Amino acid sequence: MERGLFVADMLSPANEAELADAVTEATATSTPLEIRGGGTRAGLGRPVQAEKTLSTSRLAGITLYEPGALTLVVKAGTPLAEVEAALAVEGQMLPFEPMDHRAILGTSGEPTIGGVVACGVSGPRRIQAGACRDATLGVRFVNGKGEVVKSGGRVMKNVTGYDLVKLMCGSFGTLGVLSEISFKVLPKPEAEATLVCKGLSAATGVAALSAALGSPFGITGAAHWDGNSLVRIEGLEGSVAYRGEQLQGRLGSGWEIVTGAASAALWREVRDVGPFAGCDGAIWRLSVKPADGPVLSDALRAEGLDHSALFDWGGGLVWLLAGEDGDAGASLIRHRIATMGGHATLVRASAATRAAVDVFEPEPAPLAAISAGLRAKFDPAGVLNPGRMG
Repeated sequence: MERGLFVADMLSPANEAELADAVTEATATSTPLEIRGGGTRAGLGRPVQAEKTLSTSRLAGITLYEPGALTLVVKAGTPLAEVEAALAVEGQMLPFEPMDHRAILGTSGEPTIGGVVACGVSGPRRIQAGACRDATLGVRFVNGKGEVVKSGGRVMKNVTGYDLVKLMCGSFGTLGVLSEISFKVLPKPEAEATLVCKGLSAATGVAALSAALGSPFGITGAAHWDGNSLVRIEGLEGSVAYRGEQLQGRLGSGWEIVTGAASAALWREVRDVGPFAGCDGAIWRLSVKPADGPVLSDALRAEGLDHSALFDWGGGLVWLLAGEDGDAGASLIRHRIATMGGHATLVRASAATRAAVDVFEPEPAPLAAISAGLRAKFDPAGVLNPGRMG
């Protein structure tokens, strides 16, 4: 069996044992590693200071799928498209609607399911179905000492004491290299419809989204950008038609109903932040109270940060496209977030900008101490994605 270097400076283990060997060797030789799945999210976080790349691309395949139990177990390097295709055959889906970063990051390759979990990626349906971490039942991973760790299981009632599953979601490969993940999946809706209103300001549009989310009609998407307000309803065809008409009457004039493929296309644009694809500048991801989304955007503009904004999750998730001059708006955004509450992540910028500013929200001292302690326990030699999270 092929082992060790697959190509120059690229480690490509074919199974979990080889993965553990590769990390053990890196630790023994103090060789920092950049962990890579499909390479589509390589620009997220701060630049990694690594000597070699460890690819999970050969750790691929679905190891268990029980549609009746709504359970899926898959190796970390499996392409996301392969996972979604297998689920679609059974009329099922990943609940959290993971976004594809390729459009805004300008990357190529195929997103992997391990990359989705490592980066904690969730899309518009999060407001109704929960985040990636909520659908992740169990993980297997190799820590920075080369040890294989298993946490969680294949059913929601599993209790293990320490919730390493949620800890691994959004850890950006700094605590361990994922090898296998278990998910809860859900039935795919039979139909969907989107109510669209054009010409509303951000404040008025987000207020309408809040009204829709407060209704009894089971909203699974609520977004606003460039004067377009969108509200999604999913479920059985008859139910979707009824709820759409009822919500249309409640929201008032100016709302049109879009169904089928046209509706799905709108939400792919929201999910992947399509309006910012191909545009120059830095991209920020801000999380605030939904009602504060437009207020935050207006305040930043008044303080001199010219930007475009896309509001998802009813206004609670704000994507900003701003110029990359100076610190790409970091000081203004951090000050405003500190005043209003929430957190901000710099999703796209040049390597120089990402190295110079805080990419992730700075942690209070007690939380920073906990984070440092966790990294020291899981990766004492600091070989896994060093520098990615600061």
